[in-house]
Parts: sequence; C-alpha cells; structure tokens
Amino acid sequence: MANGFLVFIESRNGKIRKSSLETLTQARHLAGELGTTVDAVVFGPPEATDPLKAYGPRRIFQVSTEPDVLSRDNWIAFLEGLVRREEPAYVLAAATATGKDLLPGVAARFARSVVQDVTEITVDGGTMLIKRPIYAGKAFQTVKLTGTPGFVSLRPNVFPAEPGDGAAEVVPMPETVDVGALRSRIREVRESQAGKVELTEAAIIVSGGRGIKEAENYTLIEQLADAAGAAAGASRAIVDAGWVDHQQQVGQTGKTVSPTLYIAVGISGAIQHLAGMSSSKYIVAINKDPDAPIFKVADYGIVGDLFKVVPLLTEEFRKIRNQ
Repeated sequence: MANGFLVFIESRNGKIRKSSLETLTQARHLAGELGTTVDAVVFGPPEATDPLKAYGPRRIFQVSTEPDVLSRDNWIAFLEGLVRREEPAYVLAAATATGKDLLPGVAARFARSVVQDVTEITVDGGTMLIKRPIYAGKAFQTVKLTGTPGFVSLRPNVFPAEPGDGAAEVVPMPETVDVGALRSRIREVRESQAGKVELTEAAIIVSGGRGIKEAENYTLIEQLADAAGAAAGASRAIVDAGWVDHQQQVGQTGKTVSPTLYIAVGISGAIQHLAGMSSSKYIVAINKDPDAPIFKVADYGIVGDLFKVVPLLTEEFRKIRNQ
C-alpha cells in the first residue's frame, strides 16, 4: 500500500543543495499533517547524508555512484526500482534543472504525469492541494492528485529550509551499474565561476537589461550584486546580444527565480521576463521610462538614469555590509 513521501536530494561534490533541504522540509510538514513518514534518497558519498539528518527524514537511502558512470538513465532506473520497492504515495524533488529532468523520466515508467514548479501546497481533509503558476505566471492552477505515486517538483526559494527533530537511519545502497547498457554518460561537470551565487538559490538577485546599453556596462550590475551579496542575472535581450552567458538569464526561456529581493535594472518588463521573476517577494525596478511595464509588478520603483542610480546603490550596500 502506498504511503509517505520519498524526496530526491541533489548532491554536488558531496554538498547538499539548499533547494533540496527546502523540499525535504516541506515534505516533513506535509507528512506531519497527513500522519505519514518521509524518506530521502541521495546519490553521493556517505558524508552527503550528514546535513540531511537534522531535517527529519525517517530513512536516508545513500547511493554510492562512481563519478565516471554518472548517467541520467542510470539514476532514473535506480529511482524507479526504489519507488516500486518502497511504494511511496508521493515523490518530491526541487524544481531545478536536475529535478525537472529526472522526475518526468521516473514518472513515465509509472504512466504518471508530474506537477512541476509548485509554489504552494495545502492539506484539506487529508488531501493535498497543489498550486502552480501557468501561462507564464499570469494564472495559477490548483491540482489534486489522484492515484499513486504522485510526482511533484517544488520551486526553489519558495519554501523555507528548517531543521527538524529526530535522527535518520542511513541505508547504504551500493549501486551496480551495467555501463554497457547506458545510452548516455556524464563525462564532465563544469561549475560556473567560483564564488558566484547560484541564481535559483540566491536570496537577492540583481538583473540587467537592454537599458545598460552595451556589454561593458554589465560590470555595473556585477558590482551592485557583489556589494549586496547577490547573484547577477540578465534579461533575454542582453543574453541574445551575447553580452552575458545564458546561465544568467532570468525568464520564461531562462531560469525561474524566487528571491527575497529582485532588483531589475534597465529592464522594460516583457511578459517573458516577468514569468521568471514575478514570484519574488520584493521587486525593485530602476528605469528611466516611468511607463515601463516592470513598474506594474514592482514593490518599489526608481525612475531615473541607472548610470547614476546604480553606483549610489552600490555604495550604500557596501556601507551597510561593512557596518
């Protein structure tokens, strides 16, 4: 009989991603309301399980995978076997690039769909009601899962990561891999620039748009981001122009982010961009055009020349952080 939650945990170089801790925390809260349990599964070395123990799972399935046989196919096959054996009612993951890739692969093997990029989950009469944005964030859909297992991915930075009580049991699961059967293998993982904050997990994001006028002026965005301890993002316009790497693009065809503070600099506010950042808790817009659409979603707006405003903000952030 299906029961409880199974949470897929992302580990990178033995370090657990914050978005996975958020997902595990939410699963624990939901399990408490539903009167059930939470298990977690992580691909990585034994030490990767240490940070998870404080977040309240009943068991942690730790899968030792050799670096030279990392494979999406391999992970999906293993997760399918684990789900069939443990029979969880719900399988959760963070809605990161990896989570959005793996969950549909596993769900397809059960002829199930996935509720992606969820921003709210409530329990009503023992049933989970799952809310997610649709139509580029212009509307919200509430979904009630029927049948099991249910597959759900949670948007990063929306749910808090909070340690809980209890000591988890670690269940080591050495993996046997038929390398010859793999259709694809990950040969190398290249990290983004060292010291940079990951966009999807950043509490503060500073993004630049066409208003910065030329590629060299993106340094203004980077300087403000550095002063604020933030991640530096970009609109599609300057990514398409080749001024900034695609990894920094925020929007419908880039990354979806939910920081506490989003500062949009020289961004007009096209619907494609709003789809990627409108769930930010606070939005500050800086634009010389008082009629720019970005001001319709902004909590605070600064109408002015960004080349004058941004250096002043940068200096103020530096003063605050150096106090």
